[in-house]
Amino acid sequence: MNPAYWLTRTARRSPDTPALMTGDRVVSSYGDFARTAAGIATALIAGGITRGDRVAIYMANRVEYLEAMYGIWFAGAVAVPINAKLHAREAEWIINDAGAGLILSDDKLAAGLSELPSDTRSRLISVDSADFSAMRAAPPMASPAELDDDALIWLFYTSGTTGQPKGVMMTCGMLASMAYNYFIDVDDVRATDAILYAAPMSHGAGIYNFMHVLRGAPHVVPESGGFDPAEILTLGKSVGNISMFAAPTMVRRLVDTAKAAGEGGDGIKTIIYAGGPMYETDIVEAVAVMGPRFVQVYGQGECPMGITALNRHDVADRSHPRWRARLNSVGTAQSAVYVRVLDAEGGDVAPGEIGEIAVRGATVMGGYWKNPQATQATLRKGWLWTGDMGQIDEDGYVTLQDRSKDVVISGGSNIYPREVEEVVLTHPAVHEAAVVGRRHPEWGEEVVAFVVLHPGQTATPADLDQLCLDRIARFKRPKAYFFVRALPKNNYGKVQKTELRKQLAKDIIQ
Repeated sequence: MNPAYWLTRTARRSPDTPALMTGDRVVSSYGDFARTAAGIATALIAGGITRGDRVAIYMANRVEYLEAMYGIWFAGAVAVPINAKLHAREAEWIINDAGAGLILSDDKLAAGLSELPSDTRSRLISVDSADFSAMRAAPPMASPAELDDDALIWLFYTSGTTGQPKGVMMTCGMLASMAYNYFIDVDDVRATDAILYAAPMSHGAGIYNFMHVLRGAPHVVPESGGFDPAEILTLGKSVGNISMFAAPTMVRRLVDTAKAAGEGGDGIKTIIYAGGPMYETDIVEAVAVMGPRFVQVYGQGECPMGITALNRHDVADRSHPRWRARLNSVGTAQSAVYVRVLDAEGGDVAPGEIGEIAVRGATVMGGYWKNPQATQATLRKGWLWTGDMGQIDEDGYVTLQDRSKDVVISGGSNIYPREVEEVVLTHPAVHEAAVVGRRHPEWGEEVVAFVVLHPGQTATPADLDQLCLDRIARFKRPKAYFFVRALPKNNYGKVQKTELRKQLAKDIIQ
């Protein structure tokens, strides 16, 4: 099913319903949204874009992002969203790898691309230009291109923390499965709700557009175009019933701002958190400050937002005898997938034992774009091997440990950094912590911790060492603590442990 059909159906049913908003200002109804997307499709086809062609979107969050995406799908083409925070050279690599015949950008980012020397320059149109205005005003296509479930519509590039990004081929069927599971396993959506895009629309935030188009709910882009905690709290009150995707680091900042202002998040319906480890101390405080508004989702680009979910009841519950274990999990398998934990040979491990998480089902990708070697390494015997280590308990709750590449092996024993980080973070002076392995001539690796303190507060290595000795096995405790001003993060808010390991190797820690 082409998602552009969802847009046209909603537009027929509720043409005057608010669709696109900048801040609390409505800029387009669903009827206007559908007509604009259909006009863009006409212009794309007139410009030589045919079914299956790739069109890159490289722009900051704005309502034109959604118009561009649905125009691309209306024409039966493939959207290649690129994070606006990437450097122009990184964006160009993705554009060339995807073979995009057209780039839709904004004036600022288009200028950066135009300055790069290139022999493979794709056609570039800024959404701030008269050319794009003409595309929006073109005679609308009568109906969207008909696409089967296996048709590629979204080419998603991974963050590339271990090499060049890989293009995940997302199909109509994958994204439909993800959307339907959202209604069952994550949250319901009503026409009176709204989706807020505070994180990059090229990734997790943008992928939640489908459910809100299906239900005819408004799409809100903050005036800032990004994540401003105070602005979000204000929009919650002025727009009402907003839902949003947020990385755990964003949740932490939002809760800190709400707490400082004495607010509880009025008007915020749901915050879906994913994309990195959510530590127990952070989510416990989040619920205490803002109430039962939080849902956790675990997924990857290879299975977008679609592996497991921890519902708002489990996140907020403090009465169940195993509530801590459940809160520290990522929930149970979503409805359309099977989830297993496997040993190195592909056999199931016992409940509670650690192995690699694998998933199979309708939401899983068919492979990587032009990368059969990576596809074969990741998809084995019908299962997506996620690279994440974890366990499943007897009730079906999945608990992540770490990426397989982040496990510290010291003296032949596996040490999972998250377990150590959870302990370090219980110190009241600690704001953030990241644990990695450092080479050791005798043990292979030893555990070290990078620590960010709250402003104006202090903690010593001896304080943190005693904390660890009181709570975890001696061999797991960090052998060194490095107090730093900030942890390196990528454009999606994930801590870059590869950068921390590089700092250790170069001895450039500050």
